[in-house]
Amino acid sequence: MAVPNDLYYATTHEWLRIDDNEAVVGITDFAQSQLSDITFVELPDVGREVEAGDEVAVVESVKAASDIYAPVAGTITEVNSDLEDSPDMINASPYEAGWLFKIEVRKEEDVDNLLSAEEYAELCDEEEE
Repeated sequence: MAVPNDLYYATTHEWLRIDDNEAVVGITDFAQSQLSDITFVELPDVGREVEAGDEVAVVESVKAASDIYAPVAGTITEVNSDLEDSPDMINASPYEAGWLFKIEVRKEEDVDNLLSAEEYAELCDEEEE
């Protein structure tokens, strides 16, 4: 299971990569492996204002549908429209090509509430037991 050190993580298995005041969001390698083969993604609308913890997207797999939550408050600035035709990119490349959306971070303190790579890896170990 890959857990890159340069990302922040939510307990709901989303990752966040900060780039200035914008962040890229996706689901973790652990999450995509639990879901198995992803078959459909419903992405949020660009321009939507969200609060940390809001349901913003849905990822469906052969096993289940899973809600995706905003790890931080802000405005959705872009979505990965490539996923509409190739949702399996999330399985193949959860931290690169399989990103879900970008968000303009409104509250820096939301980032402080996220987990480090080490903390997230511990959480995943606990969930696998």
